[in-house]
Amino acid sequence: MKKVKIENSLTVLLVSDFEKSKKYYESALGCEVNEHWAVRDDFGLGFKLVQAKDLEDVRPNKGTWNTYAYVKTHNELDALYDEFIANGAMIVSEPKVSEFDWGTWKDFSVRDLDGYIIGFGSGSKN
Repeated sequence: MKKVKIENSLTVLLVSDFEKSKKYYESALGCEVNEHWAVRDDFGLGFKLVQAKDLEDVRPNKGTWNTYAYVKTHNELDALYDEFIANGAMIVSEPKVSEFDWGTWKDFSVRDLDGYIIGFGSGSKN
């Protein structure tokens, strides 16, 4: 049986204040936002923001990302970082390069209003 190709996916995030979250994802992260989702680049990055009924249900991952997204080049990653800085995104970690046998990996992270961490990275082969 042939496998069907999945075109994209969304990360579902329970948020403490739906309206404030919508504004942050739109203004700081450049997403198109409506009552159903916050997406960027034709669902290259996508979230389903859901108002939590109980604030105790808003639980970002501890010590790691909630979502991780990729761009093609280090230059694009740097441009994305600069865009987020200009837009007022909350930066968790600045771009950092890690060396490997196969090449380099560069990434940075941002945080949303509820503490969800979104990582962005790109690789470059030797």
